[in-house]
Amino acid sequence: MEAQTLKKYNYWQWRTLLILMIGYALFYFVRKNFSIAMPALEAELGITKTKLGLFLTLNGVIYGISRLVNGFLSDRIANKKGLMALGLLLSAIVNILIGFIPDVNAFFTVLDTEGKATMGFIYLMGSLWLINGWLQGMGYPPCSSLMAYWIRPSELATKQSLWNASHSIGAGLLSLLIGAILGHYSNAAWQWCFWVPAILAIFGAAMIFFGLRNEPHTVGLPSVEEIDRELSGNADKAESAEVESPELTRRIYKRSIKEMVLKNPIIWIISIADFFVYIIRFTILDWGSTILTQVKGMDITLAASVVGAMEIIGGILGMLLAGWVTDKFFKGRAVRTSAICTLLASLCMLAFWQIQGSVVISSLLIILSAFFIYGPQALLGIACSNQATKRAAATANGICGLFCYLSPIVSGIVFGAIADSQYGWDLVFLLSVIFGLIGAAILAILWKKPATGYEKLARIIAEEKARQ
Repeated sequence: MEAQTLKKYNYWQWRTLLILMIGYALFYFVRKNFSIAMPALEAELGITKTKLGLFLTLNGVIYGISRLVNGFLSDRIANKKGLMALGLLLSAIVNILIGFIPDVNAFFTVLDTEGKATMGFIYLMGSLWLINGWLQGMGYPPCSSLMAYWIRPSELATKQSLWNASHSIGAGLLSLLIGAILGHYSNAAWQWCFWVPAILAIFGAAMIFFGLRNEPHTVGLPSVEEIDRELSGNADKAESAEVESPELTRRIYKRSIKEMVLKNPIIWIISIADFFVYIIRFTILDWGSTILTQVKGMDITLAASVVGAMEIIGGILGMLLAGWVTDKFFKGRAVRTSAICTLLASLCMLAFWQIQGSVVISSLLIILSAFFIYGPQALLGIACSNQATKRAAATANGICGLFCYLSPIVSGIVFGAIADSQYGWDLVFLLSVIFGLIGAAILAILWKKPATGYEKLARIIAEEKARQ
């Protein structure tokens, strides 16, 4: 391969990866701000944990459905960056509207005489947060698809794990931002927890739309499979994009969806396991600030700082190390790393629950829980992308995402109701540990499965070309 072509590819690959990281981090700014601000919403507006959990559940389920629908859409449309930018822009607008809910009190009673939330407030905020759940589902599918087009399969685990750090970067910086807002201005400033992130997200939407390109050929580069094979000395086996007619591409796509995704048991097993992985993840992420303030006795500023450290330090290091271990020691078999990490995250949750009294130890244990759970959170999406290949990566991740975001039914409304009940947080912790162990056991089923589905895709392409 010519040095100039490789240099150009590296530039566009890293440019794409960086913009996707910043862009998706900003999706978190207008999505997880609600979770981090929940103690303020509870204290200032009198919204119960059960109702807050209901918001989390409905938002998560709608988000999962949206990821599935937009996964199919992202694999079919050419303008993937446009879909992502539009979702972020509209999500920012919804967040701005949420902050203005008290201003409609003159037309629709949303606050009572004490300034607490009425059912009108609950319905209005809930409806807007449901809409936001759908818009948020326009973020991940274009990312998974664009990365499959721009990152070579042989290094997807490492580099997509780097991109997955955007989850923790977004949630961590957001925790620090909201902690600073509420710590300085008190819970009465809850509206700014929606307005400030929204303003930043609007700039992010513009960056995504104008900074990204949808595929390598739009800047005169060959496909990542061709580059991968040329670098490995197998250029003669490279898939040739030039010979594909629109009809051939359509047939390959239909067979890829059917054989690489819908009839692929690996995708379904990964998706079921990810349901349990996400219960632990959302217990930590959505209830983290509430647990740290109400169970471990921290003030909101310290709790927000711990959540930020949990995301930025624990999450980022966990994802990067998990991706490196997967490529270095397991030859791309992401499910192996995921099974080990899920087991360790469950054990850390158990220790966090049982060890009492020390703020430092509690903080370290919840950071370690994030460190281990963000490995599988990142890697299972990568595993789906590699199994489905770039032809159907977004669809496979859409199915996996639907299972992931059914988990807020448990981590949201069920855990919120349990926390409000006589059983309290103890039962929440116990169930989280049990679900984590189940997830690790399911992932162990796939221990010996191949790392990618590209050999199967090559057979499908060869068969369809033979039919021309």
